Amino acid sequence: MTLAEKASLMSGANFWNTKPIDRLGIPSIMLTDGPHGLRKQGGAADHLGLNASIPATCFPTAATLANSWDATLVGRVGEALGAEAAAENVSVLLGPGLNIKRNPLAGRSFEYFSEDPLLSGLLAAAMIRGIQSKGVAASAKHFAVNSQETHRMSIDEIVDERALHELYLEGFRIAIAQGGAWTVMSSYNRVNGTYANENLELLSDTLRDRWGFDGLVVTDWGGNNDRVAGIVAGNALEMPSTDGVTDRQIVAAVEAGTLDEAILDARVDELLTLIDRAAPRDGAPAVDHDLHHDLAIDAARRSIVLAANGYGILPLGPTAGRIAVIGDFAETPRYQGAGSSLVNPTRVHAPLDALRATDLDIIGFEPGFRRRDGASRRLRKRALRLAERADTVLLFLGLDESAEAEAVDRTHMRLAQNQLDLAGEIIALGKRVVVVLAGGSPVELPFADDVDALVLGYLGGQGLGPAVADVLTGRANPAGKLAETYPLRYDDVPSAASFSRTEATSEHRESIYLGYRYYDKVGAPVRYPFGHGLSYTTFEYSDLSADARSARVTVTNTGAVAGDEIVQVYAEAPRAAAGQVRAPRELAGFARVGLAPGESATVEIALGERAFQVFDTGAHDWRVAPGEYAVLAGASSRDIRSRATVAIAGEPVDLVGSANYVTGHVERVDAAEFEDLLGRPLPPAAWPTDRPLTRDDIIAQTKGRGGFASLLHGLIEGTSRALMALGRPHASNNVRFALDLPFRSVERMSGGAVDAAMVDGLLLMVNGRFWRGARRTASAWWAHRSRPASTAQRTRPESEAQRTRLESED
Repeated sequence: MTLAEKASLMSGANFWNTKPIDRLGIPSIMLTDGPHGLRKQGGAADHLGLNASIPATCFPTAATLANSWDATLVGRVGEALGAEAAAENVSVLLGPGLNIKRNPLAGRSFEYFSEDPLLSGLLAAAMIRGIQSKGVAASAKHFAVNSQETHRMSIDEIVDERALHELYLEGFRIAIAQGGAWTVMSSYNRVNGTYANENLELLSDTLRDRWGFDGLVVTDWGGNNDRVAGIVAGNALEMPSTDGVTDRQIVAAVEAGTLDEAILDARVDELLTLIDRAAPRDGAPAVDHDLHHDLAIDAARRSIVLAANGYGILPLGPTAGRIAVIGDFAETPRYQGAGSSLVNPTRVHAPLDALRATDLDIIGFEPGFRRRDGASRRLRKRALRLAERADTVLLFLGLDESAEAEAVDRTHMRLAQNQLDLAGEIIALGKRVVVVLAGGSPVELPFADDVDALVLGYLGGQGLGPAVADVLTGRANPAGKLAETYPLRYDDVPSAASFSRTEATSEHRESIYLGYRYYDKVGAPVRYPFGHGLSYTTFEYSDLSADARSARVTVTNTGAVAGDEIVQVYAEAPRAAAGQVRAPRELAGFARVGLAPGESATVEIALGERAFQVFDTGAHDWRVAPGEYAVLAGASSRDIRSRATVAIAGEPVDLVGSANYVTGHVERVDAAEFEDLLGRPLPPAAWPTDRPLTRDDIIAQTKGRGGFASLLHGLIEGTSRALMALGRPHASNNVRFALDLPFRSVERMSGGAVDAAMVDGLLLMVNGRFWRGARRTASAWWAHRSRPASTAQRTRPESEAQRTRLESED
């Protein structure tokens, strides 16, 4: 293999395919999106869901599936995803996503499982095993600390070493160790100053040396910064095509002696191994979309959380009387997120249709409000008139399509005001009110204490409608439990004061106190705790025993109907840890068990490898923290039903810290305390304004610079707002994505339409030298246009026949 051929394999042929080398029999393979459904585009390609994809089963998102706490179910979904990918000759499915849900406003929270790394890791591992059982590679993403969408391609996530390993990396470790992922996708962001894709500590020291990963690291699309540094750190494949730009950089580095060719050979071997593992093979069975749709319904059904059920109003029966269905989400459900995970479903069943197919006395439906908080007095009045005629109101509320999407974070944790106003007026009528909520992450629920029942459907995929109807009518007994905490209000979130509010950095001052680890530490009231979820039956726990490896507890269904219970086991820190930086309790294991009325079962739950360990920053490794631990069995982090003690031997670990870290009141941590925890000064949180913009800066940095720079920023911002006003939220959010693109990415992601000279001309224009930059850009464009298109630019190797035709034309 020539040096040029080796380098060519390090980037894509187009948007979704790797490059072939025909003379050596190396085929092109296809990668495509698929965290909860295959998104193989049939026409023009893009990474943000702008263009249509072929029909595929849209399963519940990861945030929804996590509420099932059911690794077997998630594995079955993975098998279905793998089967659909194999049938379409897709070799790599880009999922699952398993970043930790640090803050409820993160725009991509719907794609991630949990705020807890054990739950995230075990469910991700199950999905990976399912996908790869069909000969299709899964891709654990986004590695690592991809905690926000704002400025995601440049933001520097500043996180201390202990929190990095205990929270943000641990889920990935479990996914690698127990799932055996064949690929990992690096994230766009920096981690402690270095881009994730060229971070030796992450990709080499941790992923390969510490965890034994033997697969391939692929960039997120457009996620390469320094190509040679990425190769050295451990990244093999840059996507999408760069029209040969970075391939030439690799060749030049080898020839100059700044890149050891042996390192390049290792990366090539990783790609060839992936091709050998996952290249399409003849005979992939046809997909039974009816069967997969049934699985989508079952997955949604098993993931629904009954958050509140005052006076047992649910399930609905004859006593519900006349029922009004109100809320636009009942007729036009919000069942998935937006961006690169946007699936073209094979079918969608709305909750309204499913409810009308039951024996309930549905007297009518009114949407009640407009999406995106649009004002409509007429819709509200019609809804209220319908509610006045009813005995029970099913009120469907939620976050609309503009609220949660790739490339944008939410700006607040509230529902739209028109929904809150409608809810208040309906509650004031004195009817029985059941709220069914759609959305991929928590929202403030000021009306929660005033309604009779609250059902969290999350984003349940194309089968959401029948699943909701089954739970509301009692055909299915809800058993889902929250994989994240529902705060009372956004200000209660430990990272609320800083999340997504700074330009250059994101400071994780809360350290290990994230989610329930924080709320339980400081005793803060919450709307619904981590692990919370009700049932139409009741369960009793007894006879808990435990040792260092497992816990055993007897669970009895003490109610009148069959149901599943999700038994959660927590390890509570020894009393001696009261003066240390320790969470009060951490999830150590879980199991879902189904029981008939009166039935008992003894459940044995394996405890996680890290149940009694902490990351010792002095040794830069995990250590067993000795002491007498309480092993707790319960129905949530705050509903503990049984307790046992286990004495754990080990060597003392230094877990001292400042007073705010010891007490857990991290909302009070200032810059000096955080610097002391990090052991280094904090980098500037704001972008520099005293120098010209460079290729490594992002387009958003043009804001406020005046002249053409401000014009460019205003054009992008204005276009995004106009599209939102026209009712096109997906397109609006995707236009905003351009603001976070580094200038260097304009060339690499243009498919050959823009070259380096044009980018340099653009930079002159935004840096106040407009006419010189315009002349350079125009001259570069004319010269570029006059050159013949290269084979790399034109080839889209969807098939061997297509490659042959294009090569013959050349």
